Amino acid sequence: MTTALIGQPVSRVDGRKKVSGAATYAAEFDAPSQAYGAIVRSTVANGRITSIDGTAVERAPGVLAVLTHRNAPRLAYREHHAPVDPSVGERLHVLQDDRVNHQGQPIALVVAESLEQASYAATLVRATYAPEAAITDIARVEPTLPTQEKTDQGTGRPSETRRGDPEGALAGAEIKIDRTYVIPRENHNPIELHATIAAWEGDRLTLWDKSQWVDNVADEIAAVFGIPPENIRVISPFVGGAFGSGLRPWSHVTLAALGARATRRPVKIMLSRREMYYGTGYRPDTVQRVALGASRDGRFNAIIHDAYQETSTYEEYTEALLDATRLLHSCPNVYTRHRLARMNVHTPTWMRAPGEASGVFALECAVDELAAALNIDPVELRLRNEPAQDEFKKLPFSSRSTRECYRVGAERFGWSRRNPEPRSMRDGRLLIGWGMASATYPMNFAPASARARLLPDGTAEVASASSDMGPGTWTSMTQVAADALGLPIVRVKFTLGDNRLPRTPPHGGSMTMTSVGSAVQAACRKAREDALARGGANDLAEAMRRIGQVVEASADSKPGDESQHFSMHAFGAVFVEAAVDPDLGETRVRRI
Repeated sequence: MTTALIGQPVSRVDGRKKVSGAATYAAEFDAPSQAYGAIVRSTVANGRITSIDGTAVERAPGVLAVLTHRNAPRLAYREHHAPVDPSVGERLHVLQDDRVNHQGQPIALVVAESLEQASYAATLVRATYAPEAAITDIARVEPTLPTQEKTDQGTGRPSETRRGDPEGALAGAEIKIDRTYVIPRENHNPIELHATIAAWEGDRLTLWDKSQWVDNVADEIAAVFGIPPENIRVISPFVGGAFGSGLRPWSHVTLAALGARATRRPVKIMLSRREMYYGTGYRPDTVQRVALGASRDGRFNAIIHDAYQETSTYEEYTEALLDATRLLHSCPNVYTRHRLARMNVHTPTWMRAPGEASGVFALECAVDELAAALNIDPVELRLRNEPAQDEFKKLPFSSRSTRECYRVGAERFGWSRRNPEPRSMRDGRLLIGWGMASATYPMNFAPASARARLLPDGTAEVASASSDMGPGTWTSMTQVAADALGLPIVRVKFTLGDNRLPRTPPHGGSMTMTSVGSAVQAACRKAREDALARGGANDLAEAMRRIGQVVEASADSKPGDESQHFSMHAFGAVFVEAAVDPDLGETRVRRI
């Protein structure tokens, strides 16, 4: 048995399907007698619908149904809070009442024979409103503390933390900086737009959906319609990018199922690029104040990080803005506070290193400004404030590689050639800037399951309900399975993206390899050991030939108590060169 496959560069097992067009994404499935849905959205951000007229729509060519809050069935909307959902508040109850919470909220669904007919008919819906004052500008909001803070890691965090006397230390610091950093809202724009096809057979529902967590889609829609989760099948084999937008099902999934039930036909809904901006979440607008105090020799003695972010009026979505600040740099006096600006917007969601990326941006910008004020190299300043342990949790790090990352990154980048004097580095007329920052992200591990089947011909079928939105789950899990079985990659078939397969956690939070990979490895080892024992051979192919029938094994993986004894994070350092046109202000990142 060899372990040569792990970590090796291999061709993607799904690559041929993707480049040839054989990979089937959510909107590319088609069901018999399929109809199409188009969503009508509110044009006000806050208020009530006073009238909604669909009579002209019903006479339009090909229209099968027009659903509004006046005629849509009352849905169960049972409580369901998955780890990817805000822990406070309630998801949007679509077409259940006349309340409008944000611009672009669904207020009607038109189902027609074709996409063109549905799209045209949706333009004929006429709605009037009793608008109310709306808050859509974060600068007009007085932020408040969350009711209960929960980050993308699904764990509770105090809204305020304090160690030492940060205000006193800042006031007495020899060198200090105090800055505010603003990150405007950022929207997901993956190549594949969100889409869902819903098909009912009696009380059973099949959903072809773009999702990073098929199990959660089944659980959520089951709660919405008041049916058992086992009555719902969710299929999502390929995802064309999602970056967090596919972690929770949005209202279009419910609408597709609602339209299919009303028309008794499968219904496909595909969001437009415009609809992605108010239908599937986004990275929230954040405002962050970071104040740092240090001695003249560059030792931090005060860190204050006070941040707030936008959320909707009906859910409290909280980013992990401050997690890194509490542990990244050594400092005896640290204060953090996280608040929410409740606005008439739809709920934000996870977006590529959710929270950590935004928070580290502000913190590391402030560290760079402090380095300039101290006239100390930015790498050297970080090295002087390298902590021996997680000073927030008061736990040792399971591993911490920042020193090595600083050294290796600086060497590869050529950091020693940097001139710190502003506007001193040029390439012709362009100004050249070199910068660096620390990086960190928590190590996440969640329960997962997998199944392995060994066939008499010496091949293997391995399955788990994970997703692959691009990073290579198809291939990496095939590698893990082949490695554990001692088989060539071409002899292993891995299947994912179906909630009928063994349950897995969300495909996000950098936890798929740790969680699903551990389950795949365990299932494959279990199947191999069983086959070798039953076949009385040391070679798996020979053992399976002797057995002459399928050998199957399942396994679960789950974290132990490591998090009680260690602070577990990944660490890194990023070095960047940017060029700026001094006349136009045009900026280009030239290398990272």
